[in-house]
Amino acid sequence: MTTIRRLPVVVGIDVQDQGVSLDWAADEAARRSVPLRLLHAVLPVAHHVRGVSETAHHKALRRLGDEALARSLQRVRERRPGLEVTTTTSDANPAQALVRASARAGLVVLGSRRLGRLAAVLSAASTTVPVSANAACPVVVVPEARRTVGQPPCLVVGVDGSASAAAALAHALDDAASRAATVRAVWVWQPPLLGSVDEPAAIESCRRQLHEATEGRSATHPDVPLGRAVLRGHPVEVLAQDAERAIAVVVGRRGREGFVGMRLGSVPHGLLRRAACPVVVVPPLAPGDREGLPSEAREGEEPPSAVG
Repeated sequence: MTTIRRLPVVVGIDVQDQGVSLDWAADEAARRSVPLRLLHAVLPVAHHVRGVSETAHHKALRRLGDEALARSLQRVRERRPGLEVTTTTSDANPAQALVRASARAGLVVLGSRRLGRLAAVLSAASTTVPVSANAACPVVVVPEARRTVGQPPCLVVGVDGSASAAAALAHALDDAASRAATVRAVWVWQPPLLGSVDEPAAIESCRRQLHEATEGRSATHPDVPLGRAVLRGHPVEVLAQDAERAIAVVVGRRGREGFVGMRLGSVPHGLLRRAACPVVVVPPLAPGDREGLPSEAREGEEPPSAVG
């Protein structure tokens, strides 16, 4: 984590005014004592309708982008006068530009436009889903609505026994340590739609698995208060509600519910549309960072369990 904290915070800049997400990114860069990089991308000419007005249209888009970067730069300088800030305009699909930038960033920050699920997948300008699914570093998606954070400050992290959730827990503990915050590890048990189940036994099994999944990692940050909770319901709804006044809700890119080959699981995908707080989507751990994980998670297998 020490190396990551020397890398810049990258924030995606849209032509629409961004207040909360830009402020969040500036504050985070200042907190980490790293530069802030403002990145705006303009779709290349090939994406526009071919014809005589093509060049003029593209120039107009670049002008709007330059204006958005200038407004954003001014806002950051007024908010954080001593912060090192750079601006970049890229001729690329916005998501692709941000994913490329993530390879040299400690964090990518995006504002949330709250597109519907289908629109978020199909829109050429959509960034939250493809960037969260492919970035090399953690991605924070910040809703534009302002809200009050509870005290003491807390990070909620979704845990399900997978290696992806272990990466999320490691990030949450590192971040909490630097913020003097607490961590609340939440395992959500979703009752099966069909058939009967011994619910008390299932809940107790979840508690055991939650303890096993957090025990080794919590030892790396003994000074960070770590709470554990097993909650009943749909994972997206439960995590969103539990984290309403949290600093953020932290999830792995693809947990146990994901199908093989999925870049982004249904839980982080749902939280991007549902959560009122910032959503942090964490990429998989590097092989050298997997010490302390259960053997099943280290090998990329899911721990045996009758609950999901």
